[in-house]
Amino acid sequence: MDSTQNLLQTIRQCRHCQRHLPLGARPVVKASGTAKLLIVGQAPGTRVHNSGIPWNDASGERLREWLGISEHTFYDQSKIAIVPMGFCYPGKGKSGDLPPRPECAPMWHPSLLKAMPEVELTLLIGQYAQNYYLADKQKLTERVRSFHQYLPGYFVLPHPSPRNNLWLAKNPWFETEVIEELRTRIRHLLAS
Repeated sequence: MDSTQNLLQTIRQCRHCQRHLPLGARPVVKASGTAKLLIVGQAPGTRVHNSGIPWNDASGERLREWLGISEHTFYDQSKIAIVPMGFCYPGKGKSGDLPPRPECAPMWHPSLLKAMPEVELTLLIGQYAQNYYLADKQKLTERVRSFHQYLPGYFVLPHPSPRNNLWLAKNPWFETEVIEELRTRIRHLLAS
């Protein structure tokens, strides 16, 4: 077993913030030392918590559509790593799920990033990932509109949740400009 797999096994056994989790701890993460694309999202929802498969929900379907890749390619961890800001389902809030637990990213992301030296592009999905990794103070819409400024290392995206249908309707430039560039980059990255 290589060091990345050992690290993943350790993360999957983590119970650090279990007392704060309504469904208990079940860290959901996929990574490998050969991954070229890193997807950093928020935290698993209940469906993902139950299945243990990241992005195994309507948000994941939309994300795969945005990326222009099949489910098979999406879950090929030799090419794509999936590392959320919070590895476990955080619970329900007033208008959707609670924010990711704040302990996960500082505790595990540095080791995971070190174990994935081949990553060429990191997708920062939603405000939690963007606020953690980016030094600017822009709002999500401003970041996504000016996505070029974060390249070549980062590509910023809104969360693909059905809850964001209104945002997508208000920002038609996202589908026509941002998605086309995203698909082109993903196609080149995964072909190399």
